[in-house]
Amino acid sequence: MSQRPIARSADLARLVDDGYALDVDSEGVLSVKYVPYVTPAREVKQGTILFRLTTAGSIDDIVGFPDHTAFFVGETPCDDEGHPLTKIIVGSQRTQLTPRLAYDHYFSSKPGPAGYPSMSAQVRQYVTILESYAQRLEPAATARVGPRLATIEEPDGVNGPFVYADTASVRAGIVMASAKFRHRRIAVVGVGGTGSYVLDQVAKTPVAEIHLYDDDVFFTHNAFRSPGAAALAELREMPLKVAYWQRHYNAMHCGIVAHAYRVTAANVEELDSCDFAFLCMDSGPDKLAIFTALEERGIAFVDCGIGVEEVGGALRGTVRVTTSTPTKRDHVRRRISFAPPGGNNDYERNIQVADLNALNAVLAVIKWKKVSGFYHDFAHEHESAYTINSHSLTRDEEQVPT
Repeated sequence: MSQRPIARSADLARLVDDGYALDVDSEGVLSVKYVPYVTPAREVKQGTILFRLTTAGSIDDIVGFPDHTAFFVGETPCDDEGHPLTKIIVGSQRTQLTPRLAYDHYFSSKPGPAGYPSMSAQVRQYVTILESYAQRLEPAATARVGPRLATIEEPDGVNGPFVYADTASVRAGIVMASAKFRHRRIAVVGVGGTGSYVLDQVAKTPVAEIHLYDDDVFFTHNAFRSPGAAALAELREMPLKVAYWQRHYNAMHCGIVAHAYRVTAANVEELDSCDFAFLCMDSGPDKLAIFTALEERGIAFVDCGIGVEEVGGALRGTVRVTTSTPTKRDHVRRRISFAPPGGNNDYERNIQVADLNALNAVLAVIKWKKVSGFYHDFAHEHESAYTINSHSLTRDEEQVPT
């Protein structure tokens, strides 16, 4: 764990100059330490008030708080008679806010319609509420403990796999749930339309590495069924898909690894070290070899598929996600064809269906998050399908929990 000074926030600097003890957690939480308060036993103790931060880039670039709430670390704050401050305490339960910070009480002190004019005003308001009761018992009690260096606490790796701090998880209160993805190695086999949208979603989670496998070039038609907007100059470069997507998502996630070749029966051991695989590739014997290898190695995976045909000038079809886990694999070969590409499937002619690609990827990622324990999963379905013309989403191959 290392520390460095808080930078580029004149508002917080004023608090430091006034003697408040501040620290910033690398997950995006401001700690105001040594705040005097009254306990239920009418003792004056020191606690810590926590505020979630809004940043504009790195954790240095603090621009405000997301709302008027705060969190408190300590016993139940009371008035000088020992009565809990129910006007600001809206919840009391030991809760992990970040991997390094937990709180005991949730505060809400709403300002006027215009809100707090600054971060420093909001900090002072909460400190004053607690401090004022403590001073009735001990007049010298104060949170202004003297000028000291305000720091940003950084673990090794600072932002983990991200280029900048994941303050979104703190704002949403899902830091501990998101931590389930840490140290995971994810494989995306095929980064065309669906695979690129899978990357877009997985890159926003703190997995350690995302390995991309594809040997195709990123052509103009790919730009119309992929996330974001490719520049004309980029299309003229004719980059490999894996190189194109690695370059774009390296701006956010440090663990993107590009493999400019396909996974086949001859090199399927490439996936041995992955924790989960997204298969976004065409059918064929190589897919069967990949399935078999992943099953033998006890690796869970999802297979994505879209079947589209044109009828009377409109498209109809189905978006499918098939999941295989170590506890249920018996359905896979009944559900998926491993025949070479062909037949009446207009998708293989590259009809532009970016919305279906995105839906296919999102359904696959949601299932991965269920398998990982991020989302609750009551049905434990291992097959789901969205049918376009009936607008129906079905689930099948459910596994009864033991």
